[in-house]
Amino acid sequence: MINRVVLVGRLTRDPILRKTQSGTSVVSFTVACNRRVAAGAEPQTDFISCVAWNRTAEIVSQYTKKGSLVGVEGRIQTRNYEDAQKNRVYVTEVVCDSVQFLESRSVSEHRASEPSSYESDMPAYDDFASSTPSLDISSDDLPF
Repeated sequence: MINRVVLVGRLTRDPILRKTQSGTSVVSFTVACNRRVAAGAEPQTDFISCVAWNRTAEIVSQYTKKGSLVGVEGRIQTRNYEDAQKNRVYVTEVVCDSVQFLESRSVSEHRASEPSSYESDMPAYDDFASSTPSLDISSDDLPF
């Protein structure tokens, strides 16, 4: 069985670095990822909770902020706990094995100073798909 997740998106808020009682670093953040949609349809975005530990947590906290473009690789984990009102709370999150910074600090700072939305600067999937030449592959070329 396989449990692997790869995400590319922007942080929705500044990462929150905490320390456990034993001194282990942990950071929580949310990644906004656009979903592919049909031409002319309203874009849809998923907001995915992520958590990183140890040195990865410290680096994410130090070098990223709200709006940073990141690539995340990890696994999906579900857990539950009881809140103060004795309600069972279920959490699904990506536990990050690695986090890649996908833009330079200068680009990130420039974008943060711009009043326009960064989403409008990104090409839509349909624009990319229509500009990419199609491949002519027969079923004999496939390895399975």
